[in-house]
Amino acid sequence: MNAAAQASVRYHVIHETLYRYGSPVSLSQHLLHLAPRECNFQHVEKHQIEITPEPYRCEALTDWFGNPGRWLAIRQPHEMLRLIAASTVEVLPRPAQWREASGPAWETVAAMLTAFPSSAPLDVQEFALASQHVPLLEELREWALVSFSPQRPLLEACRALTARIFKEFEFDPKASSIATPVVRTFEARRGVCQDFAHLMLCALRSLGLPARYMSGYILTHPAPGKPRLIGADASHAWVAVWCPENGWVGFDPTNNLQPHLEHVILGWGRDFNDVSPMRGVILGGAAHEVEVQVTMMPTGLRSFEDLLAEVQARSLETEEK
Repeated sequence: MNAAAQASVRYHVIHETLYRYGSPVSLSQHLLHLAPRECNFQHVEKHQIEITPEPYRCEALTDWFGNPGRWLAIRQPHEMLRLIAASTVEVLPRPAQWREASGPAWETVAAMLTAFPSSAPLDVQEFALASQHVPLLEELREWALVSFSPQRPLLEACRALTARIFKEFEFDPKASSIATPVVRTFEARRGVCQDFAHLMLCALRSLGLPARYMSGYILTHPAPGKPRLIGADASHAWVAVWCPENGWVGFDPTNNLQPHLEHVILGWGRDFNDVSPMRGVILGGAAHEVEVQVTMMPTGLRSFEDLLAEVQARSLETEEK
């Protein structure tokens, strides 16, 4: 076993979603991104999903960006929808030089994208364009230029921008929703990880730089002397920037760090819409309530079977209340 393999970390990740509807739903269709993605720094050892009620159809798919997904349809009346996605994932360390590399001047990278024909790969070029949640804004470009001074190395500037977002913006779960636009986050100086990822993407793309939205999970740490609680974690979002010399390099503005061994990737896209864990349409249902709970735990603490059984039992109790 090589040094990189010895330095890897394995996690169990369980993502629970429970919908309660105000009246029966006669038909529902959903697109899921709940399976971790196999990629250079991540190996998916196990993945399974339980869906109640049983779907009429459930098909695995791979989306435009190469992310694993699942489409399902339920054609029986139901007042509740419960999903439990459970995985075991091995996370491999990123290259140490990523945390130290500077890269070429940021203007050099931006020029690669605006040249005709572009010298950047096609799968990079699309991440320099605007998307539904990430417009190109002059005020964000001007704000980002404080970090992206003339001829500053790309990755050095990205670290500075990451630190500024962490310092200047307050984490506030009540400040936003999925639909909150970037400009409102910028003005309010508060939000959650999704908002900060969209903000950083907007700043980078407004400078002409390719960057993608990363969806997944991050390991949380209980307070000293406190146990690790089941269901107390949450989904997470961060950013990856394309550097010609290094490929896609991650930055987490919510925590002012670069992902290494505590981030699990579900997938990536242009913004949240491309990799929303669950989205869909229903016929009926009236008002609804949704509860989402995530558990991310190092594998040495519990077996996959014991942890999943505990989550299933608790989920049934919650459903019956």
